[in-house]
Amino acid sequence: MGLSPLLANILLDDMDKELERRGHRFCRYADDVQVYVKSWRAGERVMDSLSEYLENSLRLTVNRHKSAVDRPWKRGYLGYSLTRHKQPKLTLAKTSLKRMMQRVREILKRGKGRNIQRVIEGLRPVLRGWANYFSFVDVKRPLEALDQWIRRRLRGLLWRQWKRRATRRRKLRGLGLDAYRAWKSAGNGRGPWWNAGASHMNQALPRKWFYDQGLISILDTVRWLKRCS
Repeated sequence: MGLSPLLANILLDDMDKELERRGHRFCRYADDVQVYVKSWRAGERVMDSLSEYLENSLRLTVNRHKSAVDRPWKRGYLGYSLTRHKQPKLTLAKTSLKRMMQRVREILKRGKGRNIQRVIEGLRPVLRGWANYFSFVDVKRPLEALDQWIRRRLRGLLWRQWKRRATRRRKLRGLGLDAYRAWKSAGNGRGPWWNAGASHMNQALPRKWFYDQGLISILDTVRWLKRCS
């Protein structure tokens, strides 16, 4: 339909009342709406009748390319999705996770030659704002996995910055690894991503180390926001 949020709320108020009159469960933000029914046939029937109502009664054009009958866990809505359970839970839509990961990549790409604390300073408001928007998520696994992925990307950034074998050995020693392990790990010949996930980098740069540098946990932030709400 392509309406502004304010205009959509005015025009589609009648649609909300019509859906309520029919006894449907639905969710709408501006002109983006999902209607929940019990079967595929019911979904097709509702989509046809609702499209007819919008076009004939409200004189609005329905975007057929964006409209579909589908399982709720296969369709994102405002960045969220639903789990495939008898009692569904709110989770992240896959596209939301991909967009966030791309945003983190862009920030880290700009921070290749910068101090890690400066890089984390650039990340922090992005992570906090994202966690605030997705604070209704009930499933912790994708948030936990995203936290782990971000820390691994930061470890990889540090591994690249250290560059030389001698520098890597010295840094690993300074972070608590014994001399032999630091020497062996520094010269393993593997790439930054592999080393970022390896045990020597996880031991040298644990989660607490990053939090001491100012990094925030998305999962912990969401939990805190839930407690405060």
